[in-house]
Amino acid sequence: MTVTMLRRAVSRFLRPGGWALFTWEGPGAVVSGQWGGASLVVANNYASVSKKTREFPSQLDDLSPTMLKKDYKDLEIMNMTNDVVRKLLSLEMATHKEKLKLKTSQLVEKVQRSPSDVGSTEVQIAILTAKIRNYQEHLQVHRKDKTNKRHMLMAIDRRKKLLKYLRRTRYEVFENVCTQLGIQYTFPPDYYRKVTQRWAAKKALCIRVFQELQKLRAAKQLKQKAAIAEKAQSVNKEVNEGAPV
Repeated sequence: MTVTMLRRAVSRFLRPGGWALFTWEGPGAVVSGQWGGASLVVANNYASVSKKTREFPSQLDDLSPTMLKKDYKDLEIMNMTNDVVRKLLSLEMATHKEKLKLKTSQLVEKVQRSPSDVGSTEVQIAILTAKIRNYQEHLQVHRKDKTNKRHMLMAIDRRKKLLKYLRRTRYEVFENVCTQLGIQYTFPPDYYRKVTQRWAAKKALCIRVFQELQKLRAAKQLKQKAAIAEKAQSVNKEVNEGAPV
């Protein structure tokens, strides 16, 4: 079998509509149009290989499938409907967007000042928290999605500013928001600087020079203490010698 024949066989197999597989009938012979044993095994093995996706924890895991959607959970008429209607309007048949909407409302209810509060600093932080966690779950699966990563960083920066303002104005409310939403607030550094190889080498040299200087200062202090002790001892000796017996 020549290389040209092999290329034609593979191209025919990969062409749309080319369902025929090629089997080996002998040395150098190829027969098309029938399902051969070796080719069928290879095709089955190729089709059975599937990439397993890793499952990550989600903020929507605590939502029960029997819960109603956000737009229907507070309606009194839902208590009189049958099980089929409740199932259609429950989270079991809901989309990811509807589940995220319900989760956002739950986070808002934890920190809002009153039932009519929809725009306070605490509510904005709760909404941004739900968005950030949704972006994080998405990026765990789709790591190369730069657009959503940019949106997540913008939301994190916005929430950081709101938390900083809330901490400066009302510290008790700030602590309550962090506790209810599970946010771990960390203080930003005094300044930002890009770490380069030259800067790291310079910093290591400065640390080494400082340590050597500390050793010299410690040795100098020991010498001074020894000199003071020797001087005090000589003074005491002279005083004792000049004292009357």
